[in-house]
Amino acid sequence: CKYKLDMLKRYILLLCLCIGMFTMQAHTIDYVLEQESNSFGFYIWEGVRHIIPLGLDHILFILCIFFLSTSTKKVILQASMFTLAHTITLGLVMFDIIDPPTKWVEALIAMSIVFLAAENLFVDKVKPGRIILIFLFGLVHGMGFASALTSLNLPKVDFVKALVGFNIGVEMAQLSIILLLTIIIRLFKAHPIVYRKRVVIPMSIIIILIASYWTVERIFF
Repeated sequence: CKYKLDMLKRYILLLCLCIGMFTMQAHTIDYVLEQESNSFGFYIWEGVRHIIPLGLDHILFILCIFFLSTSTKKVILQASMFTLAHTITLGLVMFDIIDPPTKWVEALIAMSIVFLAAENLFVDKVKPGRIILIFLFGLVHGMGFASALTSLNLPKVDFVKALVGFNIGVEMAQLSIILLLTIIIRLFKAHPIVYRKRVVIPMSIIIILIASYWTVERIFF
């Protein structure tokens, strides 16, 4: 048990260091993609890249989903609802059906992370309403994802291919994060109280502080 806790502390320390290195630079839509290719594989890669390593805010969102339930099925269900939602708004923005203001989309994404992390402090299991909440937040995140593709100035004929490929890449990155977390947390599955006390609560507080900083920064700067 002591060995497992020592390992867990190392993982938490590593995660905190990674978060610290990227906290000041992390933005949902602050980077410019280079139009190197219009192949299907290129769009998949851009989807992966938008999450790992460029999408720290989206990674924290996935962490918030994972922390409330280490059940792989429940986590994947929530992640799938998130994917479905962001696919809808991603498509709407790409086809010029909606044109949300970038500044407020960024701020709302940060707020969604604050909300989920705060909920993790007071709720210890997934309730049906959380699925709906994640779907609604996914709609907002999709607007952020859209800028990664619209910045490429894609020809109309590439929109569907780009939409499908980008979403596949995003989903691959999300599932990779979930798989890695599942492997790590499985070592401590027999100690749910310790897991919540030593991992869920402190990490949720850290995420709240980071996302709150982003919220203020994105609204006022």
